[in-house]
Amino acid sequence: MSAATGTRRDPEQPSAGTTGTRRDPEQPSAGTHAGRAPAGRRGVRVGPVGLAWRPRVLCWTVGAIVVALVLVVLGVAVGSTFIAPGTVVRALFGAEDGPDGFIVTTLRLPRVLTGTLVGLVLGTAGALTQTVTRNPLGTPDIIGVTSGASVGAVAAIVLGGGTYSVSSVVLGGGIPVAATIGALVAAAAVYGLGWRGGVQSYRLVLVGIGVSATLDAVTSYLLVRAKITVATAASQWLVGSLSSTSWTTVWPLLIVAAVCVPIALATSAALGIGQLGDEVATGVGLGVQRHRLLVLALAVVLTAAAVAAAGPIGFVAFVVPQVALRLAGTNRPPLLLAGALGAVLVLGADLLARSAFPWQVPVGIVTTVVGAPYLIWLLVRHRKEMSR
Repeated sequence: MSAATGTRRDPEQPSAGTTGTRRDPEQPSAGTHAGRAPAGRRGVRVGPVGLAWRPRVLCWTVGAIVVALVLVVLGVAVGSTFIAPGTVVRALFGAEDGPDGFIVTTLRLPRVLTGTLVGLVLGTAGALTQTVTRNPLGTPDIIGVTSGASVGAVAAIVLGGGTYSVSSVVLGGGIPVAATIGALVAAAAVYGLGWRGGVQSYRLVLVGIGVSATLDAVTSYLLVRAKITVATAASQWLVGSLSSTSWTTVWPLLIVAAVCVPIALATSAALGIGQLGDEVATGVGLGVQRHRLLVLALAVVLTAAAVAAAGPIGFVAFVVPQVALRLAGTNRPPLLLAGALGAVLVLGADLLARSAFPWQVPVGIVTTVVGAPYLIWLLVRHRKEMSR
């Protein structure tokens, strides 16, 4: 008989000196609560659907939304006749009648809502294109989408005799349809010319710059050939302005934002996977080219809606995602934060344009003054990083 006595230990049971039970690898580990994301990323889960967030991103997003709401009230209050913010709030909730209520809801609110929605969709579109191209220069302004929408809209204005009517030209669809067609054609041209067994970000940007220059030349030709009154109307629109907006401008933009922004937010997880590179993304089951087409299509529609409503307001889609990226500290611009900051930028620029000068300055000029130095700084910084 062996000197070792006792019973043979069941390998499924805890060994001597070990207390507790064997943990099922499918169960949450200690310190992790069921239904929550791991430490560092928090969120909620409803059945198979989960929404994770980072506290820093959430705080900045909420802060940007609050600032945007404050600017909405101030934007409605400021004008030739100042209206107290309390009166504005009551009018927005339908509790204010009389002249002040009419000024708020009929004359000023459409302009402010248009500025809010334009900033929202441009910020979201810029974050989408910068993420999918993995390049801060990969924005609708740079890759030709804005120029294509401008060509379509200017053609609609010229064909419509200088009118801004939403139902005057282009199969009864007016400027929104014309801008969307122009943006889609430009995006298809850029994508097709940049295709070499796939689309790389640097090629997409380079081709987009060339296509954008060509489309700008087409726009100039249309202005030269148009009548002087029509050319004047189109030139004013090309600067980027909110002065000609009305409720007929708000509704198409609101519908596009209500449909496309949630779809864009739903692609957030796939966008994060795409940041790992095409090979890794393909390895985990993501259809890279199909996903890229979806993202670009969303960006095109969002940009076309903004351009149709207020003209090509420059540098919003370029600057805002980079600011959101640095505030959030993430590896890509958060979509919702970029959209909220876009609304803040456009509303702030419009408020400054209406109140800081003795005459009204188009909002596109203010955003360009803000964005152009940032573009120069970004290019200089990139050159220094490449020379190291």
